[in-house]
Amino acid sequence: LPVAGETNVLITSALPYVNNVPHLGNIIGCVLSADVFARYCRLRGRNTLFVCGTDEYGTATEAKALQEGLTPRQVCDKYYEIHKGIYEWFNIGFDHFGRTTAPEQIEVVQKMFNACHKNGYTLTEEMDQLLCQKCDKFLADRFVEGGCPDCAYPEARGDQCDGCGHLMNATELINPKCKVCQEMPVPRKSQQLFLDLPKLEGKLSDWMHKSMEGWSHNARVITKAWLKAGLKPRCITRDLKWGIPVPLPEFSNKVFYVWFDAPIGYMSLTKAYCGNDKNGWTQWWGPHSGGGGAKIDLYQFMAKDNVPFHSIMFPATLIAASKPDSLEHSEYTLVSHLMATDGKFSKSRGVGVFGNDAKDTGLASDIFRFYLLYMRPESQDSSFSWVDLATKINNELLNNLGNFIHRALSFVDQFFEGQVPLVSEDWSTEDSRLVALISREVDSYVSALDSAKLKDGLRCILNIGHHGNQYMQGNRPWVLVKGSSQDKMRAGHVVGLCANVVGLLSVLISPYMPDTSKTIMKQINLPECNRTIPDKFVPFLSHGHRIEKVKSTIFIIVNLVVGFQFLMRKV
Repeated sequence: LPVAGETNVLITSALPYVNNVPHLGNIIGCVLSADVFARYCRLRGRNTLFVCGTDEYGTATEAKALQEGLTPRQVCDKYYEIHKGIYEWFNIGFDHFGRTTAPEQIEVVQKMFNACHKNGYTLTEEMDQLLCQKCDKFLADRFVEGGCPDCAYPEARGDQCDGCGHLMNATELINPKCKVCQEMPVPRKSQQLFLDLPKLEGKLSDWMHKSMEGWSHNARVITKAWLKAGLKPRCITRDLKWGIPVPLPEFSNKVFYVWFDAPIGYMSLTKAYCGNDKNGWTQWWGPHSGGGGAKIDLYQFMAKDNVPFHSIMFPATLIAASKPDSLEHSEYTLVSHLMATDGKFSKSRGVGVFGNDAKDTGLASDIFRFYLLYMRPESQDSSFSWVDLATKINNELLNNLGNFIHRALSFVDQFFEGQVPLVSEDWSTEDSRLVALISREVDSYVSALDSAKLKDGLRCILNIGHHGNQYMQGNRPWVLVKGSSQDKMRAGHVVGLCANVVGLLSVLISPYMPDTSKTIMKQINLPECNRTIPDKFVPFLSHGHRIEKVKSTIFIIVNLVVGFQFLMRKV
């Protein structure tokens, strides 16, 4: 639970649909980025809670159920386990990974809606819906496709265009077709409930003015564009069976639109995490004067096409329900799209590299974590390439970090009987320069990760590897150790300093590559008291500290060769 006087960090990642296996774009866009940030916060001693879960209601699930000849519940059960297994393989360290079909979700969503309705922020309007006469059903969201009215993308869905991100009603589609039978639907009237966004616009603008400072640049741009265009009432119900029932007698045959209930899922997942403490979740979700006065810093990770639902719809819902404090200290951290050679990664269309593909290569999950974070599309789209993956791993991870770590520890093992040699107090200009450069990188690393700029933080780690290699190459301890007693002392000083840099790297790399970090920590017997991220670099391994016997080579080279051969067969 939150603790007054401490830094309390609540982290969410956009809830993945259960309509397919998660692809690498989903993983870097949401769960992996959030995991790195959560691991970093814990290493900085912050009271951290990281929740996520599968998004299980709506047309995405119904469509998948039709495709596979299963019930929606069976689809959810099947893909929940698949998602959970892939995230476990990727070492995603959720505090709780739940489901939006859990009882807590129904309870929290219906209470939230009742508050919005009671406070006068809902509207009942008759609207045109698309009816497939052949299937005898209204076509919502993913049951209908057509041309986007904004960008002419030919496969826009009935609620959003994958091409440009435009949100729409299905009746706006150009030449729509039923996804089930390919027939052209006809418009019919249907009564629906709407969230009155125009009525909320003033309060929403005030909230954004106070909250937007910590958001990523793209999140601010997208949200401001929405506000500038003017807000319209947003339909929050659907003529479906698979969803959370609307708790009003006159709408008993309807369910909530998935993007109304999905963000509320962060609250219900927190409630599920708190278990028997029925009111514990409200301490995480405000008002933040409660819970003993504990302040909560909320960080939400998502892809750019999810921004309007999180920065407009979700806060508007909370304001309408008289819970604006729930997002008082919030930051939206988003990524652009990860592209494949044949277009944007897409679960529904089967485009891209999927989590099970990564697992089947035989490569360690840390390899994929490193590459995805190295290529993280923070400000613009980036492209995934098998060849580039191998190049980045070889050049940056193996030849840079792996080379430095292996040489430093091998010299301790080979020349100093596995004991860290003395780092003397008589420092050369080169020594002082190395420590200053590394301290600067540590400072930049902390600054980058505090701002959730994960790619920049990884660059700082790689820079430390470059500095270490240059320092070692310039001092040549393998030559000095064969010289005079003074040369041998100098060799020990250089190797001891490098061993301490390895200890630092083992901690800094932990949020990014947790298994690699554990391996290095075990190799150097890193003391528990040094397994936190410092503010600057100061040598901390004592003279005589014993390390483990160094293996013949760095541990990921063989896997990379075998895995890359597998990947090339798939291209």
